[in-house]
Amino acid sequence: MIVATLAIAGWIVHLAFGETAGWAAFSGGVVLLLLHHIQHAQRLARWLKSPVPGKVPVGSGAWDYIFSLLYRFERLESRQQQQLAKTLVRFRQAARAHPDGVVILNADNRIEWCNDTAEAHFDLNAETDAGQPVVNLMRQPEFVAYVESGVYDHPLELHSFRVGGAIFSIQIIAYGDDQKLLLSRDITRLDKLETMRRDFVANVSHELRTPLTVLSGFLETLKELQLDPQRSRDYINLMSEQGKRMERIVDDLLTLSTLESSPSPPLDERVPVMPLLERLRVDALALSGGKHRIVVDAEPGFDLLGAETEIASAFGNLVTNAVRYTPDGGEVRIRWRATAHEAEFAVIDSGIGIASEHIARLTERFYRVDRSRSRATGGTGLGLAIVKHVLNRHQAALDIRSELDKGSCFAARFSARRVVAAIAAAATTVADGRMGSPHAVARPGASQDLGSRS
Repeated sequence: MIVATLAIAGWIVHLAFGETAGWAAFSGGVVLLLLHHIQHAQRLARWLKSPVPGKVPVGSGAWDYIFSLLYRFERLESRQQQQLAKTLVRFRQAARAHPDGVVILNADNRIEWCNDTAEAHFDLNAETDAGQPVVNLMRQPEFVAYVESGVYDHPLELHSFRVGGAIFSIQIIAYGDDQKLLLSRDITRLDKLETMRRDFVANVSHELRTPLTVLSGFLETLKELQLDPQRSRDYINLMSEQGKRMERIVDDLLTLSTLESSPSPPLDERVPVMPLLERLRVDALALSGGKHRIVVDAEPGFDLLGAETEIASAFGNLVTNAVRYTPDGGEVRIRWRATAHEAEFAVIDSGIGIASEHIARLTERFYRVDRSRSRATGGTGLGLAIVKHVLNRHQAALDIRSELDKGSCFAARFSARRVVAAIAAAATTVADGRMGSPHAVARPGASQDLGSRS
């Protein structure tokens, strides 16, 4: 189109000034057109050599259209790159926040990137350790052998010596162009739970095996031998005791299972404390058989909110333990103190006491300081585990203080949320002297410190 215009202009000049002038005008126009295209081509070449986003050259004529197309293409490409960059940032943020460790390795097993969790798991630094062979930073032989084997069908369980004895499940996944993902997961808690499960099964089997062996032996004896009536009654009584022991173990296991599997918190029903303390006193006297001094040291005025059966079970276990582990002639003090801000139920005994190294593990299922004494007293080894779960469900805490040969104090502390003012009738029970005989009720002000012993 432009060349045709130049030709027409040259023809007009030719008619007006002659053939030579016409050709000169046409040639000059072509030269100017070539210079115009060369200038724009140079602009394009310079921009393509060092493209600057948003700085596409401005042209005229046909070049204006070309540069406009280039500008739209550049804008589209820039938006796509920005979107890609945002996606990459989001991916890295997500990978960085992932609870599992993520390490990207190249074909030579060198670190390209890792998230915060991997830094913690392997004691890495994403900046300074980039480009380092991962086996140079994690030198445990089983890990090095796993990485270099090239066989990653199954995860590796690695006991770390760097992170406080943690246990990690590690697996490598190949992807892309000879790249690999090294994934790590902290399974320390799962391993502990599995250990607890195995110990629990072993303990239950062990606890039930003894009474079952006794029952089987006596049954075999009764079947094979002709015994006199008195001997038969003795054997039957012993069998009954073993049966009751198994029944107690099963009952405690069911109670513990119910507490552990209950998803909802206990109902906020009123638990009258004074009648509960009286029941605990009567049960303690029955278990003691008159061999201990049972003292109720209670200040009326406040009750608890929660599940009465659960709280009664927890308190009963504390009292029962105190009676069982206090020698004949000793004292078991049941103490209740409460204000609008907190409440405390404590059982203080003058028993054999507990060495300090055992106290932290007392609430574990089937944990016993002295197995032979526990069996002799009829304990199941689950009482304090039940106490712990009940108190946890009621947002309460168990405090244990003990000294060998001086006695123990087990105190359950409740927050203000679980404390409610007692109704008038219940509050006057102790004042009227109906908690029990004078022998069983402590004088006002006779309470002891948590750390002291009767």
